Amino acid sequence: MDTSATPVPPGRLTAPEPGWTIEAEAVIVGSGVAGLSTALSYVRHAPDARVVVVTKDVLDTGSTRWAQGGVAAAIAPGDEPVAHMADTLEAGAGMCDPLAVHVLAAEGPEALRRLIALGAEFDRTPDGELALTREGGHRADRITHAGGDATGAEIERALIAAVRAEPRIELIEHALALDAILGVTEDGGHDAVIGITLHVMGEGERDGVGAVHAPAVVLATGGVGQVYATTTNPAVSTGDGTALAARAGAVLADMEFVQFHPTVLWLGPESLGQQPLVSEAVRGEGAFLLDTAGRRIMEGVHELGDLAPRDVVASAIAAAMAETGTDHVLLDARHFGAEKWRRRFPTILASCRAHGIDPVTEPIPVSPAAHYSSGGVQVDLSGRTAVPGLYAVGEVARTGVHGANRLASNSLLEALVFAERIAASIAADPPAPAAAAGPGDGHDDRVPGLVDPAVVPELRALMSRYAGVVRDRVGLDEARRGLARLAEAGSAEPGTEAWEAANLLTVAALITAAARRRSESRGSHRRSDLPRSRAVSRRRPVLLELDEEGVHASVADWDPAVPERLAAELEAVGGQRLTGFRRDSRPELLRRLFRPVDEHVETVVAALSEDLAADAQVDVTTVATVPAAQLSTADVVARADGTAAGLALAELVFWIVAEGAVQVRREAADGDRVSRGDVLMTVTGRTRDLLTAERTALNLLTHLSGIATATRAWVDAVAGTGARIRDSRKTHAGLRALEKYAVRCGGGENHRFGLSDAALIKDNHVVAAGGVEEAVRAVRAAFPDTPLEVEVDRIDQIEPALKAGAEEILLDNFTPERLREAVALVAGRARLESSGGLTLDTAAEVAGTGVDFLAVGALTHSSPALDIALDLRPVAPAAH
Repeated sequence: MDTSATPVPPGRLTAPEPGWTIEAEAVIVGSGVAGLSTALSYVRHAPDARVVVVTKDVLDTGSTRWAQGGVAAAIAPGDEPVAHMADTLEAGAGMCDPLAVHVLAAEGPEALRRLIALGAEFDRTPDGELALTREGGHRADRITHAGGDATGAEIERALIAAVRAEPRIELIEHALALDAILGVTEDGGHDAVIGITLHVMGEGERDGVGAVHAPAVVLATGGVGQVYATTTNPAVSTGDGTALAARAGAVLADMEFVQFHPTVLWLGPESLGQQPLVSEAVRGEGAFLLDTAGRRIMEGVHELGDLAPRDVVASAIAAAMAETGTDHVLLDARHFGAEKWRRRFPTILASCRAHGIDPVTEPIPVSPAAHYSSGGVQVDLSGRTAVPGLYAVGEVARTGVHGANRLASNSLLEALVFAERIAASIAADPPAPAAAAGPGDGHDDRVPGLVDPAVVPELRALMSRYAGVVRDRVGLDEARRGLARLAEAGSAEPGTEAWEAANLLTVAALITAAARRRSESRGSHRRSDLPRSRAVSRRRPVLLELDEEGVHASVADWDPAVPERLAAELEAVGGQRLTGFRRDSRPELLRRLFRPVDEHVETVVAALSEDLAADAQVDVTTVATVPAAQLSTADVVARADGTAAGLALAELVFWIVAEGAVQVRREAADGDRVSRGDVLMTVTGRTRDLLTAERTALNLLTHLSGIATATRAWVDAVAGTGARIRDSRKTHAGLRALEKYAVRCGGGENHRFGLSDAALIKDNHVVAAGGVEEAVRAVRAAFPDTPLEVEVDRIDQIEPALKAGAEEILLDNFTPERLREAVALVAGRARLESSGGLTLDTAAEVAGTGVDFLAVGALTHSSPALDIALDLRPVAPAAH
């Protein structure tokens, strides 16, 4: 990768050696909703543990207290988590992780209830129910708020009170986290984080640089807004956790997706730093945007108008300002009246009036400012980073929930949901023990360095000018060169300002590298030189890593996410995997055979691609006839009696098409006998997704259920005889594992899966080898441990096969009379299979001869499909 002009942030911060240490089971860096929730959840899950919470200032100075909007959760009657998922995915512009979105929306209501149980008091209706409002991108009233527009402050109050009452949580305030302490895992092969160094700024019992040793380090340090000239973020939001993780070797993702809040109070061109926020909830209550000429900005831009997702509104405002030659627009809420302003938005009202603006009588001047980072340290659903022992939660983490653009009020919910998951994960599955790395052992050779604090104003100006609301390649190249110049601008003495400057430079380099790498416009990443989104870039995050050469950016491949529950079920669908393989031969073919989940996902994706192969990649009929926001429930219904098979595959189709915004309830299980009219499963999701997925889901389900139904008929026909029904390799390309699974659902058994799991000597092998005995001996010499079967079509071939060591003899096209003769001749010395010329009418007679198996190749090759349909029942319009 070309890093010639890439700024090279320090590998670690130059700082004195720690003068004091403390020990704990976990250390959490950050005291916002993410950090405090993690601490409280952890001591609940691990009653004997001790946790240390480190905060840069005092407990309540982070971003949480400034959150005006609220907590989004589907708790209202008629609202459903799947509707919340759909809105989140739409706002995320094709970059959300479906698993993370599903977790957020499904677990969100319970997370909100836990917060209320801790003492958070939210606004209520006159009858005592939670008061709900709507914000940009939401199609339902699902925003819970407190104090009108002081939700963050109330949540922070409740969490701080709970933390201070918990003796197992130690607080260290006025402490800047410097770097992760790296150790080495017991196998000696991997770096691991075993604590942090920090600098306590002259307060409390400790002072200066120290260390907290803990096997689990959780970053909850918030955002990066101070890398820009104007931001809604407080002064402490200098990206410390983001930079610390990058220096520790973590992978970061989606850093180009910096969300600019569209309505920040404009205080003039000279006003820099943290600016007052005017919550999106103001537009949720009916305010609207005007340009300085009095024209409505959002009319005709988006179907949700002034409540469009933030990236859309911010971009429209930028365009309006460029057209009018101004640096702000107007937010008009004069029609609220004084009473509504005082009751619903007291904080914003006071802030506006403190700056000489009365929103009761005049429009509010607003402009976009850096607000929220949708990207960050890449984590899994349990908050784990790529570095053992290091976790991240809240805005510093990239869970995949927000994609390219955060949906309003999802941030507080994300912190609550994933804090609980991280705490439960650390308590149940602590990081593996690791030892401190010694000097020169290759595990912590990071080069120290600092950045001159004097360059910070220029750094912020570079980022605002070239990596702001709208970007282009020329400007991003200029930003990269400028940052490289600042990185070499001179030395500095260790101290808070120099450490923050180094962190800001690291963050700026990460954002710039990611923005240069994403060659399209998507969500909050707007490129004026590349205004369109590229289909090939959908769901492909930009991954970032830091080393001594600088920041390396790469685009990840799309990996369809599958829920753990469904993945386990698909693993079982793969079924009886092969034995006796020589795994060193033909590895690419065998890779597929030993990865059934991946194989089934690939099958579904391939099937869908046949329907969605055009450039538009949509079902044009459905798009034309169904509103984008409509949600429905569909019933998958049997139209005939039979046996079900393939329900997990059908669910997988709906999951992939809906990008996780789907809820499935099974009414039947694979292998169940079903009757005409029975509902096999119900699926709730966006109507467009259900109809787009319908045919592929039904193709798989009807085909596999047809095989299961036919197999069941054969099994029933031989019931009581002791014979078993099994299949053959007569399957359709790419569907062997699925079709053989369907045979098992119908009560049958699988014969050979492939050519390597058993030797089957047939007539042509006998001809080539010069006889049955010769063929058997050759197989035994080459593959002594492989099961051996011999196919014969005459009685006189049986004895030579037995003599040579055949374990199973396949009797091809034998009449019932000849079968009885063969059974008597073999007398239990080998298993016997009847194949060829079998019909359902003669199955009982054949089975009664005493053979062990009836092989029915037609089961997987030509069984008729079972008639199954998808019946759509639209939900009530008021629900979404």
